[in-house]
Amino acid sequence: MKSARSVYCLVTVVLWTLLLLPVQSYALLVHPGLARRVPRFYHRGVSRILGLRIEVIGKRWKDGATLYAVNHSSWLDIIVLSAVIPGSFVAKQEVAGWPGVGLLAKLQRSVFIVRKARHSAEHRDEMVSRLESGDNLILFPEGTSSDGNRVLPFKSSFFGVAEKAINGAPLPVQPMSVAYTRLGHLPLGRHMRPYFTWYGDMELGGHLWEALGLGPVTAVVQFHPVMTIATTGTRKIMSARCEAVVREGVSNALTGRVHSARPAPDIDVAATSAPMTPRA
Repeated sequence: MKSARSVYCLVTVVLWTLLLLPVQSYALLVHPGLARRVPRFYHRGVSRILGLRIEVIGKRWKDGATLYAVNHSSWLDIIVLSAVIPGSFVAKQEVAGWPGVGLLAKLQRSVFIVRKARHSAEHRDEMVSRLESGDNLILFPEGTSSDGNRVLPFKSSFFGVAEKAINGAPLPVQPMSVAYTRLGHLPLGRHMRPYFTWYGDMELGGHLWEALGLGPVTAVVQFHPVMTIATTGTRKIMSARCEAVVREGVSNALTGRVHSARPAPDIDVAATSAPMTPRA
């Protein structure tokens, strides 16, 4: 049964990808607005195929281009985040060369960075240019993926772009937390979570096959209050504050201290009282 489910998911995702790949390729050439929307539509379709249940807490900042700072623990993060945010990822340069994955990352207009100090100004300027053109960017400030049970320290260097004004205004930075909490209708415990989180020296192929065969998983996504460099003062303070709220969000999701409300067709949206104003 596990193998059958894995085969079904992989084959259907491949067919879905082949169907939308020429659409996104065309959009990138002639319709930038459509090119921003197709990846979200594509990943929502993938989440349905995989039986991925996404529960959203809080509200996404929509008042201009935004930098989203998110914890990272799985290849599933790409699907989950792309299903709820129209945006592009900031990824390490190596991803561009990965078979299949690299092509999809390029089609989503990812910003590829080399993690060396001499390239930091160049990458920051590229990110500023993308944000000024109206693109949202999704950043993993840990710099690597974790085991899903914890949040690794954020690297303040990744927040250098927030020190630059975007079209004359401070850049909104919205922390987000992602946690995998249930397998089917049962809680996903600490010992089962590594079947869905991808980190260390795990091989992607075998991990992907095993995860797909286990069944549908629930991801809890929480949007936290927005902050800017004007309200934090420095990128180091911003990094620390983002890390603190994301760590708390992951902890609350894993221990069941946050709950979603009414279901939507493919994404469960729950309103919260989190203020949609910059965090002081």
